[in-house]
Amino acid sequence: HFGRYLRERLRGKRVQYIRGRQEFYGRRFRVTPAVLIPRPETEHLVEAALELAREAQAAVDVGTGSGAIAVTLALEMRTRVVATDISEAALAVAAGNAERLGAEVAFVRCDLAAALAARSVDLVVSNPPYVPRNQIASLQREVRDWEPQAALCGGESGLEFYGRLVAEAERVLRPGGWLVVELGMGQHKAVRRLLSQRWSRPRISKDLAGLPRVLAARLEA
Repeated sequence: HFGRYLRERLRGKRVQYIRGRQEFYGRRFRVTPAVLIPRPETEHLVEAALELAREAQAAVDVGTGSGAIAVTLALEMRTRVVATDISEAALAVAAGNAERLGAEVAFVRCDLAAALAARSVDLVVSNPPYVPRNQIASLQREVRDWEPQAALCGGESGLEFYGRLVAEAERVLRPGGWLVVELGMGQHKAVRRLLSQRWSRPRISKDLAGLPRVLAARLEA
């Protein structure tokens, strides 16, 4: 298959899609062009969730994609995890990863957390689309042409999904629950300003490059 793989790579197809897999938090996940390839930076989101909400009884991963976050939390926390996505193809990939890795995750097709009842979870995690629309064309060809646009584009400002996500988290979280989200470059101050007075203890975690990568905040009563 080497000749076919080489032709695909020359067209810009990412190696992870050619091989059909990507490592995340010490586990191997299947990936297809229907899902965003899990990045090492997203492991910081998992670490923050484990530190702040390990005792959570129920969690939701909003926009699960490959299921890497949801599956990892289900296996590391031994808690009830729901994973949502608007893409049926992405949910099929995520469900396959959960089954292969022995994780108990419920998968729901919906917009953000629309299918969840109010005050039903203790932890909301998400790696939402956060690339501003006018920056999509300048992304690396491997990302721009091969990874799903719906998982990349965060609207005109890149903040569109954060605003909606904060509102959804206020609805579905129980008092004392945590919201943990990945951040795009330079977005930490703007996302923090989206938090209402109902949120306390907001904290920003940096990645290995020293860039603000994860925001976590606790919902008060």
